[in-house]
Amino acid sequence: MTDALSWAERLGGDRFLAQTFSRSHFVSLGSVGAFDSLLTWDDVNTILSTHRLQPPRLRLAAGGDVVDPDRYTTTVTNRRGASWHVLRPAELHARLAEGASLVLDSVEELHPPVRAAAAALEQLTRMTVQANLYASWTPQPGFGRHWDDHAVVVCQISGSKRWKIWEPTREDPGWVDVDMPEEPEGDPLADIVLSAGDLLYLPRGWWHEVAADAEASLHLTFGLTGPSTGADLLHWLVDSLREQPILRQDVPKFGSADDTGAYVARLRLALGKAFDDPGLVDRWADAVDTTHPGRVRPSLPYVTGVPSDALLSVVLTCPRAQVDTTDTGTVTLRAGGTRFEFARQVRPVLAALLPGEPVELVDLARRAGLTVADVAEVATVLVQGQVAAVAGRWGR
Repeated sequence: MTDALSWAERLGGDRFLAQTFSRSHFVSLGSVGAFDSLLTWDDVNTILSTHRLQPPRLRLAAGGDVVDPDRYTTTVTNRRGASWHVLRPAELHARLAEGASLVLDSVEELHPPVRAAAAALEQLTRMTVQANLYASWTPQPGFGRHWDDHAVVVCQISGSKRWKIWEPTREDPGWVDVDMPEEPEGDPLADIVLSAGDLLYLPRGWWHEVAADAEASLHLTFGLTGPSTGADLLHWLVDSLREQPILRQDVPKFGSADDTGAYVARLRLALGKAFDDPGLVDRWADAVDTTHPGRVRPSLPYVTGVPSDALLSVVLTCPRAQVDTTDTGTVTLRAGGTRFEFARQVRPVLAALLPGEPVELVDLARRAGLTVADVAEVATVLVQGQVAAVAGRWGR
């Protein structure tokens, strides 16, 4: 699963977004090996042995508590005074065999296949996505019963895990809130065993308790972290209204009742006009999508521009970019908070890059009826604008 189509197939596409997303849990049964292209045990061993992964990004958890890193790492200090934790494999194995779970945050930053899958899921859901790894070897829960402040898509890669799920006890709780949800009572709404290849979607605020069977279990959790709430929309709306003097004016907190009343009336009028716009939600969503910085990537060694090399590939690094045709006949790419305007002949180039897959310059030129040099110039503009990157050369 590395493209938006496969996510749509597993989750249910538009039907999932319209009927299930943010509403209820969802299970999609798969087959052993379905997620092997994302991550394997060998990949996990390579990541752990080739990166300096400091707590709390890499941590062990047991019974809801974090295991002291000194029980499975050694602190090393170099001659420049920099210190970091180095894993002690035998001690790590011992802690895991005793019942601890291994957790690694933001695996998409460490492993290209997971990065591609996270970008594709972001493209489908229009949400920021972070992928965390969880591995355990015993039925002892690593975290106890809890809820998350974001929705998750869980991909069971190896082994199996039992999920007990309860409905929310507080409607749409968040990480910034005025109250905390109470513990649920009674039996779980669902008691599910995810086997290798299975997928689970769980909305924000749903309680769950997770435990492995008596075998090695490995799963990835893709967290959909927003922005998504009415509070997020209001923050954006207030910022967008700052062009109006009433939003910039000092609140007359020392004024008379007439002064404060008039001020509130003007403020209410400004907000009322904004809320009368039937396209308000669409404008907010579009603004969030096209200003998100994406998953930035350098284009070394090409520091002065993209050369006219037919077999060089480029990739768009902003999964939520938008392509529009203007009234003047030009074509516009809106991504990473920047608006790029090109001649209409460039539209096939932008359309080919929009899915977020690497495309060779020669292929982009063929689609648009342009020269490779022309396409290299377009790619240079996008790379320098930090919304695209050189993704390599065929055969290398």
